[in-house]
Amino acid sequence: MNNTSTVIKVLKRIKHYLPVLVISLVLALISVALTLLLPIIIGDAIDLITSPGNVDTEAMLPLLYNAAVVIAFTAIAQWIMNYCNNKIAYNVVKDLRAQAFEKLQKLPFSYLDTHSSGDVVSRIISDADQFAEGLLLGFTQFFTGIMTIIGTIVFMLSINVKITLVVVLITPLSLFVAKFIASKTYAMFKAQSSVRGEQTAFIDEMINHQKIVQAFNHTDESMERFDEINDRLAKCSLRAVFFSSTTNPSTRFINNLVYAAVALTGALSALAGGGLTIGNLSALLSYANQYTKPFNEISGVITELQNSIACAARLFELIEAEPEPSDKGFDTLEDVSGEVGVKNVSFSYVPDKKLIEDLSVDVKPGQRVAIVGPTGCGKTTLINLLMRFYDVNSGTITVDNKDISKVTRHSLRASYGMVLQDTWLRAGTIRDNITLGKENITDAEVIAAAKAAHSHSFIKRLPNGYDTVIGEDGGGLSQGQKQLLCITRIMLSPPPMLILDEATSSIDTRTEIRIQKAFAKLMQGRTSFIVAHRLSTIKEADVILVMKDGNVIEKGSHTELLAAGGFYKTLYNSQFAG
Repeated sequence: MNNTSTVIKVLKRIKHYLPVLVISLVLALISVALTLLLPIIIGDAIDLITSPGNVDTEAMLPLLYNAAVVIAFTAIAQWIMNYCNNKIAYNVVKDLRAQAFEKLQKLPFSYLDTHSSGDVVSRIISDADQFAEGLLLGFTQFFTGIMTIIGTIVFMLSINVKITLVVVLITPLSLFVAKFIASKTYAMFKAQSSVRGEQTAFIDEMINHQKIVQAFNHTDESMERFDEINDRLAKCSLRAVFFSSTTNPSTRFINNLVYAAVALTGALSALAGGGLTIGNLSALLSYANQYTKPFNEISGVITELQNSIACAARLFELIEAEPEPSDKGFDTLEDVSGEVGVKNVSFSYVPDKKLIEDLSVDVKPGQRVAIVGPTGCGKTTLINLLMRFYDVNSGTITVDNKDISKVTRHSLRASYGMVLQDTWLRAGTIRDNITLGKENITDAEVIAAAKAAHSHSFIKRLPNGYDTVIGEDGGGLSQGQKQLLCITRIMLSPPPMLILDEATSSIDTRTEIRIQKAFAKLMQGRTSFIVAHRLSTIKEADVILVMKDGNVIEKGSHTELLAAGGFYKTLYNSQFAG
């Protein structure tokens, strides 16, 4: 994504606020016109007091009154113009943030898996803020600067053509200097934004996993990693700011030359009697200063816009990321019996690294299917494919003989109940977290589900029972208690199919035995997929799929697989030796 395409996209967003932009431009024109009118009024007043004993007070008073009126109207116009500019800039950024967050809800899991959460947060928060600052600076200084330059040339030409030509011929040098520096700083600001996103991602990771970092005594390594990223950010920022900051002194030097040239040529012209009065010279010097000032401001704006555009480019990359394919108009799954078919499925996260190849499994309604195998064999990947978090590369997965790629994701995922090793709870009451996404649930139903999941006893011990407020991700609860709440959520209104991925990994053995019995009752008549490392938990499964290197290498009941003496028996004996 280059500079030009990013600017065009920004302009398209600004187009929605065209009426406000027109008002801002009109006010900028009025403000500039009044500002340029003031030196003429002051110059005329100076001409009334240039010679000794020749001070025309009566003629001066109307001029001073006019000057005061011009200053007052200029201030009002600038105040309203700044309000309009703020409204445009922050509304454009508000729209971009809303689009980015909306896109976040539609992005496929493949995008979220390959982009750290910290980097995504940095794009929506930090980069949007940087873009807002640059956009606001552009509105407040760029347009008024251009109008000031044009206006001063017109007013200067009305006073003295030769001096105006001197100014016009020298000043463009500052623009060439600004353009040269700006072209070099864009890449630096882009690198700065990228490293800042990397740092945000690392900080986010450390905060979320601080217990693990401390448990494994990894604090020193984490500090070293942070210092390395921080040093890179400091170097990127220093280079970007240093090179961009050279613009202003460079253009100021050229503009001071312009001012000196006007003063010298104007003074010589006045002394030579070329029709140039002291008041005219005063106005010309004021115009020379006003003429060169926008060049300094515009050059500063250009370098700041490089940072702004670099941040906008990262934001647009998120907004324009490829969303999940739409399933509008697809069939919906209704009255699901739970028949699942996996036919010749192949899938890999990375094209050149194969994972699941030519996998075929048939699951009858109500069957309990356990999936076992070593780490990395494809167990969780198979669950991701069943839920259509990822689409298969080839082959088909069907539910009740319907290809899941041709049914709505909502109806598919509503047909599954999931309890994972990683819990998900939101800030709110215990009751809110149990009834999540369900309406018209009575307290009696909630308590019954909690008793079935063996969570009722610990909930009653909390300060406010079911009305106890917990923090984000279940702050204040143990890992086992959080997992019990997730199990309770499923017990409340179980769907036709279940996925249990290490659902009791954080629960004590005594409670686990009770929950296994509750699960056994829950799974009756429901198709269930159970991912487990502890093979003692899946002895009662109707079918056990033994996976290795992305393929099902053995299939059968617990007794049949032990009798076969294959890989499953080796796994089982490794856990229950003797």
